[in-house]
Amino acid sequence: MPQIINKQRKVTVNQAELEDFLLLLTDKIKELQGRDFCVVLVSDQKIKQLNRTFRHKNSPTDVLSFPFNDESLESNFLGDVIISTETASRQASDNNLTIEKEIKQLILHGVLHLCGHDHETDNGQMNRLELRLRKILKID
Repeated sequence: MPQIINKQRKVTVNQAELEDFLLLLTDKIKELQGRDFCVVLVSDQKIKQLNRTFRHKNSPTDVLSFPFNDESLESNFLGDVIISTETASRQASDNNLTIEKEIKQLILHGVLHLCGHDHETDNGQMNRLELRLRKILKID
């Protein structure tokens, strides 16, 4: 079962609303059905550290995805989506959204990466899918 893990204290979020969204998401995206993943909410400091370690970028970002790709294990675990609530809060303010809606958009983006989509190499396919799913999930 997908889950939210809140490892930060700087931004207040409605965790129950986000958990409900995970259930809706798994219902609407075929690749997620019967699969587990974690969404971890962290600070800018933590995501900056992860971004530096794994992407060699020394700055915070909004979302990182870490697919679990061990073919030798039979596992329903897709991987982790890491979200900076501080960056999400700034983006929510800039886009006139609630923090929860911004985080839902970031969850969707991260989960699509866990499912194998890559907006940097697919000629806009992932972006089009993401926009369509935002409408279906009512987070546009």
